[in-house]
Amino acid sequence: MKSSKSAKFSGPVLEGMGAVYPSDASGVGFRVWAPNASKVFVTGDFCNWDETACPLIREGKNESDSGTWYAFVPGAFSGQKYLYIIHNGDQVLKKADPYGKKVENSAGATIIWNLSDYKGQVSDRKAFVPPTLDQLVIYELHIGTFAPPRGDEPMDAKRIRTFGEAADTLPYLKTLGVNCVELMPVSEFAGDRSWGYNPGHPFAVESAYGGPEGLIEFIEKAHEQGIAVIMDVVYNHFGPSDLPLWQFDGWSENNNGGIYFYNDGRASTPWGNSRPDYGRGEVRTYLRDNALMWLRDYGADGLRWDMTVFIRTYNGNPSDPSDAIADGWSLMQWINQEIHKEFPRAITIAEDLQDSEWLVKDEGTGGAGFDAQWAAAFVHPIRDALITPKDEYRNLDAIVAALRNYYEGDAFRRVIYTESHDEVANGSARIPTEIDPEDPDAWAARKRALIGAALVCTGPGIPMIFQGQEFFEDEWFRDYVPLRWQRLEAFSGIHAAFQALFKLRLNHEGNTAGLCGQYLEPHHVDHERRVLAFRRWREGGPGDDTVVIINFGTKPVEEYRLGVPVPGVWHVRFNSDAKLFGEDFTNVGPASVESIPEKSADCDQLLKLAIGPYSVMILSQDK
Repeated sequence: MKSSKSAKFSGPVLEGMGAVYPSDASGVGFRVWAPNASKVFVTGDFCNWDETACPLIREGKNESDSGTWYAFVPGAFSGQKYLYIIHNGDQVLKKADPYGKKVENSAGATIIWNLSDYKGQVSDRKAFVPPTLDQLVIYELHIGTFAPPRGDEPMDAKRIRTFGEAADTLPYLKTLGVNCVELMPVSEFAGDRSWGYNPGHPFAVESAYGGPEGLIEFIEKAHEQGIAVIMDVVYNHFGPSDLPLWQFDGWSENNNGGIYFYNDGRASTPWGNSRPDYGRGEVRTYLRDNALMWLRDYGADGLRWDMTVFIRTYNGNPSDPSDAIADGWSLMQWINQEIHKEFPRAITIAEDLQDSEWLVKDEGTGGAGFDAQWAAAFVHPIRDALITPKDEYRNLDAIVAALRNYYEGDAFRRVIYTESHDEVANGSARIPTEIDPEDPDAWAARKRALIGAALVCTGPGIPMIFQGQEFFEDEWFRDYVPLRWQRLEAFSGIHAAFQALFKLRLNHEGNTAGLCGQYLEPHHVDHERRVLAFRRWREGGPGDDTVVIINFGTKPVEEYRLGVPVPGVWHVRFNSDAKLFGEDFTNVGPASVESIPEKSADCDQLLKLAIGPYSVMILSQDK
């Protein structure tokens, strides 16, 4: 590496990209990748924005083939603003730092931000131990719309919410029973309102939400509540707007994005021609560094990758070999290896939605190495069963297939849900609205939505709900409409049902261990009366075996005969028809029932019991 002593400002040559800091705080080093630049300067508050006062020098043994530029600026310090001035022939470009962790806003300057300034204010970022996959309950939230209003603010105030406000709401989530939040993307995006899937500054934390300081505070407070944090990252495309990476050093081909992007037909994605160049070493390193940053610097517990099918294919057609992006696949393998090597407990999740087991297979066998993936084969048939207006058209076989669809024979390689940011927007809506668009608060909408909640919490997989689902939020998701927290009081019964289901899912009372287990047997499918029952277990026996019974019909069933695996008294741990969950529910069903030694097609023991309309009952035995 060429010494910076030949530059105007002498000083130490520090490791790292972007703004880097010496231990003695004597200044700041700046390193940027701009292989096609003829000259590079850094300008900012430290030089009164003189655009030629702070030149960078090209590094490497041979200046003609080196792509990085570096200078040390004495006296520069955290909090000052800066930009790179990049010359390429007649072009003079002003660019924010690709590695900058803090910016004024999506169109503004980078701000020098030193993580070490916050050490001592936060605990060891590796000390928190996230739940294992079999114990994980995920709550997906969008920082900008999540938190309730403050003080006398109107409940529907459309002000952008912040990390700090979300952190204040974490005790509520702990009481609800979730132990992991998945944040929709928080990298700096164009404007102040967005879902977050248009990252303009991948390393910077959204300024409108509170910037990197706010994210540190949020994750610290989440960990204090025993709640893990998974970051949603977007590597299938960048931008497309307010994107400093675009034609960063002045070079491009075919009017495409330049050094960070493909510059031919491979650039095309559903979100614009901004697919990163997964075959270029510097871009691969940039994405790897970004992934590790969330874990190293902020103490996040994992990553959820957005739409990986557009990393591993050009057009989303994995069945067509000619559509494959080999470099995209190897990138995912490499980054997952790097993450799990440094952070063995980190959780990596793919949103691929193609139900390919190869996403969660180990890298050594050719897999992508994710721990789990969102399960399209669960959400679509389950939503269809809940939304279908007429009972006779509900497909119990499709529900059974959705329950059985493991990846790699492992229940906890899949994330199961009925609502996510995608499922409740883009032409779809929340489950209550899909069930009854005219009256989403109606009895049938509440009853069938609770069936969906119970399937998420009792089916094999990692359960996930979307913000507000627990108090029956309806309509559809928009990034400018905050959650209507007044519904928490109006639908306190729905909230209580979610609390009860999460407790059972995590075996808090020690009598539903089977819901944390691998095994499932849908042993009873009654198409005529639309009753489905399945057994869940880990090792089997009292306190473990758990039986779930669902009536998908609008009428109660009386004296229903149902097989169970072992004799004895079976206690009803949850009955979604209980008046606790809805004043107009009918409370049909026993508190407990003793088996009858009578052989049936599915078991040697029978229960005889009543089941309420559109209802779920969860039964198990005491130890």
